Amino acid sequence: MSQAKTPQSSYSGPIVVDPITRIEGHLRIEVEVENGRVKDARSAATLFRGLEMILKGRDPRDAQHFTQRTCGVCTYTHALASTRALEDAIGVEIPKNATTIRNLVLGMQFLHDHIVHFYHLHALDFVDVASAIQADPVKAAKLNASISSAPLSAETLTAVRDKVNALVDSGQLGPFTNAYFLGGHPAYYLDPETNLVATAHYLEALRKQVKTAQGMAIFGAKNPHTQFTVAGGVTCYNALKKEPLEQFEALYKETVDFVEQFYIPDLLLVAGAYKDWAGIGGGAVNYMNFGEFPGDERKLETRWFKPGIILNRDIRKVLPFDSTKIEEHVRHSWYEGDEARAPFEGETAPKFTKMGDTDRYSWMKAPRYDGKVVETGPLAQVLVAYSQGHPAVKPVVDQVLSTLGAGPEALFSTLGRTAARGIETLAIAHQTGVWLEELKDSLASGDNKIVENCEVPKSGRGVGFVNAPRGGLSHWIVIEDGKIANFQLVVPSTWNLGPRDAQGQRSAVEEALIGTPVADPKRPVEILRTVHSFDPCIACGVHVIDGRTNEGYDFRIL
Repeated sequence: MSQAKTPQSSYSGPIVVDPITRIEGHLRIEVEVENGRVKDARSAATLFRGLEMILKGRDPRDAQHFTQRTCGVCTYTHALASTRALEDAIGVEIPKNATTIRNLVLGMQFLHDHIVHFYHLHALDFVDVASAIQADPVKAAKLNASISSAPLSAETLTAVRDKVNALVDSGQLGPFTNAYFLGGHPAYYLDPETNLVATAHYLEALRKQVKTAQGMAIFGAKNPHTQFTVAGGVTCYNALKKEPLEQFEALYKETVDFVEQFYIPDLLLVAGAYKDWAGIGGGAVNYMNFGEFPGDERKLETRWFKPGIILNRDIRKVLPFDSTKIEEHVRHSWYEGDEARAPFEGETAPKFTKMGDTDRYSWMKAPRYDGKVVETGPLAQVLVAYSQGHPAVKPVVDQVLSTLGAGPEALFSTLGRTAARGIETLAIAHQTGVWLEELKDSLASGDNKIVENCEVPKSGRGVGFVNAPRGGLSHWIVIEDGKIANFQLVVPSTWNLGPRDAQGQRSAVEEALIGTPVADPKRPVEILRTVHSFDPCIACGVHVIDGRTNEGYDFRIL
């Protein structure tokens, strides 16, 4: 497949993409384009959450049940962060089995989240479904056989092609509505056969992600919004029996097979066609990772993925993470005040001005680490692990870069961000099996303790750090008279998609959009491509306004 050249228009003027729904609600992206490239950008969260206000005065043990409702995609991570925050305030050490079980559920959360993101939230930024209708199923079957060990016959691919064609003929395009570009789009590079294979795998992923979610529910009791975590451990006693463990193992193995046979081959196939995107969407130059999957729940240094900070893209040196360097700015947010505060002293005092305000323009705060803009998420985690020589990450990164014929600098891009998510998925997929064997061995030895009794203190404070699928998540709790006096959520998308800070520094996504080419301002898929690479939970539609003519264009992100 030949190297494509990024197309761009001669358009100059504003483009507004609104709304883009995400973890906390809706996201609005405003960009200024000059000669077909983005020269400035603003990321505006347009839905006020207010969970911090709701939690005040409540029992600290209830926090996880409220914070899980922050979003319906990776809800367990919020339960875990709230529980870890309370455990930090209490000072309790939890049983080893409880840590292992939490790791198992979080591992499956990563697998579920990244599969859904790649196929159902991000793939249609690269895959032209319209083109798939023109594909030769026999050639497509040969292509599939060349990239995957999972067979896909010409008959199956013909059925997929006919299904898409029937949707088009009916006028009911379902998941492909407005991601279907009749007549093509210059920013899409894949040939018809590749598009057909990718569409078939998209449909298969719809079935497989259900199995992964079922695996989480075996320990978590339900999904979304798990019910098994408590301060002191977990309460999933029924899941320790032979049959539930066997069910979990079967669902886990089915998920791993899908990652190996579909996700990674598809990722490499798409990346090989879009190599030019290794030079687009770099964003921030600093990266923050909390680390994840602990051996000892309350010690970050025992995590399988280690915490660390990378500055100025210098992957030769990883600095230690220091939680005291986190502050949240509100100078350009819809909150009272201008002062940056540490989360324990954080305030949530809303003060809306107007939509489209270029001064205060987002419901998000602007977290900063030591005054610096940092990116968090799979790219940060992979970069830190790669720099530290992580045995499950470094060889895979080197192999991917070799396959693409690229150096490490390609990681600092939209394509690198997307590739890092797949690398993270593969590493966690294999390690989850190790944790499962550890749990089985522990139970076989007669150790079935999964919770330590503990009491909520009259006063105290604690923080729970989770490296969620989207990056660094932290919950900060202050307890007075046995009740929540203050609670702050600093979520991954706030780090990545927040507004400017008091120094005028753009957030990671705002920086990443600078220089992005736009081939068609009425269909700005390139903007969506970079925004989606941060995985801000896109789930509904986008309305695009031409700032010069006020003409509206509807564009649905799926």
